[in-house]
Amino acid sequence: MTRPVPTRLPPGVEVRLADELNVWLCTLRRDGSPHVTPVWFVYADDAWWIGCDDRSVKVRNVLADPRVSLALEDGTSPVVAEGVAQVHRGDFPTGVVAAFAGKYGGWDVRQRAAGGGGRVLLEIPVRRWLLAGTAQ
Repeated sequence: MTRPVPTRLPPGVEVRLADELNVWLCTLRRDGSPHVTPVWFVYADDAWWIGCDDRSVKVRNVLADPRVSLALEDGTSPVVAEGVAQVHRGDFPTGVVAAFAGKYGGWDVRQRAAGGGGRVLLEIPVRRWLLAGTAQ
């Protein structure tokens, strides 16, 4: 898949992508209705990265329709993006694993939850920034 050309972001947005802990991920159910969940993320190499249980609703949704939207939690200075998610199984990029550990106190994004299934990474290159720090 060809990556979109990265868009230069305002410095405040870059800081927020590094510092904020949660992003709202919107995937589409098979009937087209939205499924919105807060998730941990890192933003690296011009893409959002999200670790998930491979049996989660969001992963099932992405496998059926990879179009997603993402929004940081602050509605006063919105950061909203659209992209097409790719599911990574197995070999997770070392830099992304390290970024999760650094951001979330040593957490290993590859680690299964108790009683959970396998782990996957969603990679979401930004196709379009809808809002980048300024309400429109």
